[in-house]
Amino acid sequence: MTDFLQVLVVGIGNGAVYAMLGLGLVVIYRSTGLLNFAQGEMSMFSTFLVWTLWSVLGVPIVLAVLGGMVGGFLIGALLHKVAVAPLGDPHLRPLSVVIVTIGLFLALNSAAQLIWGTVDKPFDPWLNAGQVTIGGVAIAWQKISAVVVLAVMVLLFWLLFQKTKLGLAMRAVASNSESAGLCGVPVARMLMVGWGLAAAVGTVAGVFTAPGAALGSNLMQLTLIFGFAAITLGGFDSLAGAVVGGFVVGVLSSVVPQYVSGFEKMPLAPAFILILAILLFRPEGLFGKKQVQRV
Repeated sequence: MTDFLQVLVVGIGNGAVYAMLGLGLVVIYRSTGLLNFAQGEMSMFSTFLVWTLWSVLGVPIVLAVLGGMVGGFLIGALLHKVAVAPLGDPHLRPLSVVIVTIGLFLALNSAAQLIWGTVDKPFDPWLNAGQVTIGGVAIAWQKISAVVVLAVMVLLFWLLFQKTKLGLAMRAVASNSESAGLCGVPVARMLMVGWGLAAAVGTVAGVFTAPGAALGSNLMQLTLIFGFAAITLGGFDSLAGAVVGGFVVGVLSSVVPQYVSGFEKMPLAPAFILILAILLFRPEGLFGKKQVQRV
């Protein structure tokens, strides 16, 4: 039983990180109706910014993370302005936007290798490297911190979308960008903010992922797959669904390979099976809204 609880705790901690990346994916999906395949590389790039501020320039880690989030926000907004906005309304040219995000994936990965090299960088736990033992189960403070930080992020997103004019404008653009534009909402600016927020959130996911794996250009690629599985389960347009889906995917990807024969060498299999099952039986996810179109 103790071993199972140990694996479960690890899955919950990992799930918090998947949920963070899922939040960024949902923010962009709600504004464009499309998935951003460059989300993981945006996260990786801004995590390198954190590493540079912290390890190279000697900035205190908390300030380095905040600086990386600001840098990520600016990078996300710039990428939208330069690469996505010129395509026009993403709802009218969805395939073009998807291809651009794949191109951004490759460009950011190559840029990171050119700037920081191909040798992985060490990245120590940035909040607390210790652990606490409860009932024989060792819980890393890093995992606890990830869950707490995720809760804070969810609260901030709720306040943003429910209590601010900026959030209301973003929701209007997500609901109907054409009508929002006719009402005076700066649609292009709101889309830029959405991309910036997604990159900033991705920074936090990156700095929680890096201590468990060396910081390199491939840092977030597996995490991105789990993030996709999380929002597929929870719903592409649901922030709450991203959180619930992240925890479910984290637990499944941790528990199944340990206790189901045949999955120990296929850690990604539970995520892919989950994605396939949800798309077949409930494409909108657990918390997503069905899309109804008039013929």
